[in-house]
Amino acid sequence: MIFKTLNKRKSKLNIFSATLALALSLALTGCGTDLSDIRLVFTTGFSKNEVFTIEDRSCNLSEALVYLVNTQEGYEQSFGNDIWQKETDEGTVEDRLKESVLAKVAQIKAMNLLAEKNGIVLDDSEMSLALQAADEYYGGLTDADIAAMGNVTLEEVASIYEERALADKLYDYIIRDINPEISDDEARTITVEQILLKTYTLDASGEKTPVSDTEKAAIYRNMRSIVSELNDGKSFEELMTQYNEADEETISFGKGDMEPIYDTTAFNLGTGEVSDIIETSEGYVIIKCITTFNREETEANKEKIVAERKREVFGQQYDAFVATLNKRLNEKLWNSVTLVADEGVSTSNLMDVYQKYFR
Repeated sequence: MIFKTLNKRKSKLNIFSATLALALSLALTGCGTDLSDIRLVFTTGFSKNEVFTIEDRSCNLSEALVYLVNTQEGYEQSFGNDIWQKETDEGTVEDRLKESVLAKVAQIKAMNLLAEKNGIVLDDSEMSLALQAADEYYGGLTDADIAAMGNVTLEEVASIYEERALADKLYDYIIRDINPEISDDEARTITVEQILLKTYTLDASGEKTPVSDTEKAAIYRNMRSIVSELNDGKSFEELMTQYNEADEETISFGKGDMEPIYDTTAFNLGTGEVSDIIETSEGYVIIKCITTFNREETEANKEKIVAERKREVFGQQYDAFVATLNKRLNEKLWNSVTLVADEGVSTSNLMDVYQKYFR
């Protein structure tokens, strides 16, 4: 990401924090690409309430707070408001949220600089849409919302929407000629049922702990017994309901979506065939193929593959450009920012309003 701690430690999050961190990392829908790891430069000499600068672009505190408050409120609606102080090896979940928001805003600023380099600007109709979106969003804010976002103004919200629209326009420009032909075979998606017996346990922090060799051998014997029941005429579905320890019984996936042993085994089955016992990172598994070609899922997978390739093309240009930029972070100011605790603050629809006008 653009702003990266100087002494980054390896993350070992619990299951909850890992899930939330993944969601936060994907928050910038439509411009999704991994941000380059760039050395962070701490300096002084910032203007009042200036959080960071990238070249001649600046992010003030109210702008950063707009993103922070909206993201906070959105996740609290899903996970509750007691999530932020949960600890990870890199600090609290609140720290991860702030890091994600900072990276998101910095990415938009960098994309606006790249748009300028490519001569891309918003036309009058797009500027008008940004103002309309700002009017709608700002008109729905309470006094508490506005205060929580640093007394943000209508003009600042309009600027946020303009910068986001320009970032999206840049993305569309760079990937405009990328339209690869994806064959049915490349995108083929199959549907299987599975019976999994896990060979790990979870500790108090949600980390996986492998079972002992003795326990693992007993689990394998249990799986052999399940296979015997299957051979004796019991249905796979009945045994799956009785024994399966996987989160899902029936899954659809494309080539490369699963770990290699699972992927290879499943794609070599015919419709109705059942695999031998295989060992995965999760445990012992047997797989039954329901269909070797799921048309609906395959078409969806084609769209996914195309989108991934477009992101790769964009990422190559973006990463090369970002590596040349000068960046400064007002560490003291950003570290002083905390999440809002006012129950009267409820705004979370900043991007929903944007999507209404621009997508």
